[in-house]
Amino acid sequence: MTYKEALSYMEAIGGYGIVPGLDSIRALCGRIGNPQDMLRFIHVAGTNGKGSVTAYLSTILRCAGYRVGSYVSPVLFSYRERIAVNGRPITQKALCQGVELLRNACDEMTKEGMPHPTSFEVETALGFWYFQKTECDLVVLETGMGGGMDATNVIPPPLAAVLTPISMDHMKFLGSTLGEIAAQKAGIIKTGCYVISARQKEEVMEVIARIAREKHCPLQTADVDTASQIRYGIERQRFDYGGYRRLEISLAGKCQIENAVLAVETTKALEKHGICVKEKALRQGLLQTLWPGRFTVVAKKPWFIVDGAHNKAGAEQLAQSLALYFPQKRIIFIMGVLRDKDYTGMLAVTCQYADQIITVTPPENARALPAYDLAVEASLVHPNVTAADSLEEAVEMSYLLAEREDVILSFGSLSYLGRMIKIVEKRSQKGSKNDRS
Repeated sequence: MTYKEALSYMEAIGGYGIVPGLDSIRALCGRIGNPQDMLRFIHVAGTNGKGSVTAYLSTILRCAGYRVGSYVSPVLFSYRERIAVNGRPITQKALCQGVELLRNACDEMTKEGMPHPTSFEVETALGFWYFQKTECDLVVLETGMGGGMDATNVIPPPLAAVLTPISMDHMKFLGSTLGEIAAQKAGIIKTGCYVISARQKEEVMEVIARIAREKHCPLQTADVDTASQIRYGIERQRFDYGGYRRLEISLAGKCQIENAVLAVETTKALEKHGICVKEKALRQGLLQTLWPGRFTVVAKKPWFIVDGAHNKAGAEQLAQSLALYFPQKRIIFIMGVLRDKDYTGMLAVTCQYADQIITVTPPENARALPAYDLAVEASLVHPNVTAADSLEEAVEMSYLLAEREDVILSFGSLSYLGRMIKIVEKRSQKGSKNDRS
């Protein structure tokens, strides 16, 4: 199987959609030797911040000398980013080998009358296979949209179950109330693990505490309000927390302090399992963590920032960052979303910061909301709205509108931000060449 064939196969089975439940993933993993049973996990669930927390933990543990696998979604630049060991994506050769193994297992299942596993189930099994093959000491595993019925939850009890802030999202699959969604997310809690939660809404915290008690799991809350001496910045941020002074992170965004605090608290819990993380490694890991697409600066003069806020809670965090970093700046939005997201709620909490809104259609995504439809919705709450025919056109329009001291913000679905970053970087490189000539 070639790399192109492997990607084509994964794209083809994407048509099987989303099927919550563990029967299929259990059967699939069983046919490849249950590699997940030979690994030790830190399991991360929640609504927003999962990717950042996974990135912090993976980097900290790597700096502490462990061989660390990480499993994340969605990704920005390459399909292989989903599965990485010590920050290096799965190799093309290994991906081809693993996908061929799993394709054969899927064929066997369908011949026996079982449903074909979904693409997420195959990706998850592929991750387990690769992490076991590369002899990872630890795996930081991000759930998909859920928790209890998420394919990643086929694992044995993790060392730690980590819960980022939980809010309303994926109601079609997870429940119509915050309590129901919290119960699904907290389904990653298993007897024998430590539970570390970000500060949550009262209704959510009650659910997490109840499930932790039922599973006899110690629960620790990582409360960002106990962090002190916070200094915010676009390129570096600093805070004191948990006995550590002047911890620094490179990720921008007000919410990143909260994500970092959760990662610090998790490393403390891991010590009770014998996972040693010295202070030097903790500091290095926090500072070295990169997670593109989360309030990421792509260019300056004007600022060009991309952010993966794709639901109302994420948009609220984005609005806080805009108010913090750019209180007196003129801001031009480029916005692209998926049709199953609460884009009206996103607009409601962010539109006050926009001088102009340019809408785009996230390319090559069947769930994408057309730019025109989003423009119609945005025009109900903002007077200056334009629909662009392409990402390239949106970038050119934004630069024509922006002065050197202004801000261009591209946000919404993560599915298009990788391409947006490449377009802006290419444009910046071309501008640099012209400046030198």
